[in-house]
Amino acid sequence: MVEVSNQGAMGAPRKQTKRPFVLAAVMLAMFMGAIEATIVSTAMPAIVADLGGFKLYSWVFSAYLLMNSVTVLIYGKLSDLFGRKPILTIGISFFLIGSILCGFASSMKMLIVFRLIQGFGAGAVTPIATTIVGDIYNTEERAKIQGYLSSVWGISAVTGPAIGGLLVQYVSWRYVFWINVPLGILSLIGLWMFLHENIRKKLHEIDYIGAVLITIAISSIMFVLVEGGVHWSWGSWQIIGLLAAVVLSLIGFIYQEGRAKEPIMPFSIWRQKSIFIANITSLTTGIMLIGISSFLPTFVQGVMEQPPIIAGFTLTTMSIGWPIASALSGKMLNTIGYRKTSLIGGVFLIIGSVTFVTMTASVGPVWAATGSFFIGVGMGLTSTAFIVSIQSTVSWEQRGIATAANMFMRNLGNTIGAALLGGILNNRLTQYLSQHDRSLTVNDTNLLLKVADREKLSNAIRNILQDGLTLSLHYVYDVVLAFSVLSLFLILFIPKSNNSSV
Repeated sequence: MVEVSNQGAMGAPRKQTKRPFVLAAVMLAMFMGAIEATIVSTAMPAIVADLGGFKLYSWVFSAYLLMNSVTVLIYGKLSDLFGRKPILTIGISFFLIGSILCGFASSMKMLIVFRLIQGFGAGAVTPIATTIVGDIYNTEERAKIQGYLSSVWGISAVTGPAIGGLLVQYVSWRYVFWINVPLGILSLIGLWMFLHENIRKKLHEIDYIGAVLITIAISSIMFVLVEGGVHWSWGSWQIIGLLAAVVLSLIGFIYQEGRAKEPIMPFSIWRQKSIFIANITSLTTGIMLIGISSFLPTFVQGVMEQPPIIAGFTLTTMSIGWPIASALSGKMLNTIGYRKTSLIGGVFLIIGSVTFVTMTASVGPVWAATGSFFIGVGMGLTSTAFIVSIQSTVSWEQRGIATAANMFMRNLGNTIGAALLGGILNNRLTQYLSQHDRSLTVNDTNLLLKVADREKLSNAIRNILQDGLTLSLHYVYDVVLAFSVLSLFLILFIPKSNNSSV
């Protein structure tokens, strides 16, 4: 067991954890992850225009999210076993190494490999940072502090896309990765100076088999969703083989977690109805979130013909709405409860999704920004309610893995969403172009994302590419709307009262 304590194993005084400074270090680590999301989404059109390979667009997100999803459970469990500080240090270190390498990428394939490394480290950042807050603050304080953590997304929203847009236009997209380095180093210094844990050493059994099995399952799902109907037909031996791998690895994972002494996913925590519903809903909202953040800049730049800074602004409003709603939810949780707060959030998710479904080139970026804001409000209300509810339901010994399990489900949603929606985009765009001009391919969409290249296109070719991109992205937003409706439906099953074991 690991605790934040002022007493040593023999009762000797220990260094005292300084909560304000630890909170600052944690917020800095989360800011690093948050600004990464907004900056990379803003820079992706420029990255694709420079490196080429539009067909690999979704893989830049999928590779990062794959490793993030797989490792989040492992990091969460390891933090319960060995302490938050050493495991978070390992995660931040890998994240920084990956960020440095991403900045040196000379091809899309190389960038995807480096994003795997970056994602391997990212799996530790948000869940362990959130768990540390659960450790050092009591139940009554957590809702308020979660609002502070969510404010990180608002700050990153204002600075991230603006900095990203400026770097892309006036310096290089490579700096959107390198900007992580000083942030990560400062966070590590703060953690090691001010967070002091009492680690009770004992022999642990790491669930390596479970980690391998869940990695195989998620990787196979991602390949099926990205490549199915694009490079491989749905009835091909590759797809059938991958689906078989998904089924077998999931069965193996469930069996392994039932027999492992220290499983990376203890299914006992899922028996709490509030945790079960929160985790399943986090999966569906995760799919929605990646659908908006990954593809909105492409619509704004490629279809609306706006510069990167404006595209970044349309995402900024999502991350402004998120912390505002999260701060409000701290008060709402104490007055109207978890269920009603989550239901209001679910309604906002639907409103935002409808905005994107009805979006056209002529409505302008303000329409896109409005839809993003509504999605942010919905995410802020639901995610904060879920985290506070989960951390108040489980004991300290399970808080790390319980928090990580919720993050895992959202990350899994991100991973599935990036793959599924990226596959839908490529599939519909390929079909549209083959019907209107067989000389054009999906990769020709790159030409819409850079002003100089776009101006060289004839009106006929540009219209075909823009119409195809518009139609394809609307299929994506239709799926996003469907998942927003499903999310609200799931929230209806949240218990009216939340039983706490803390």
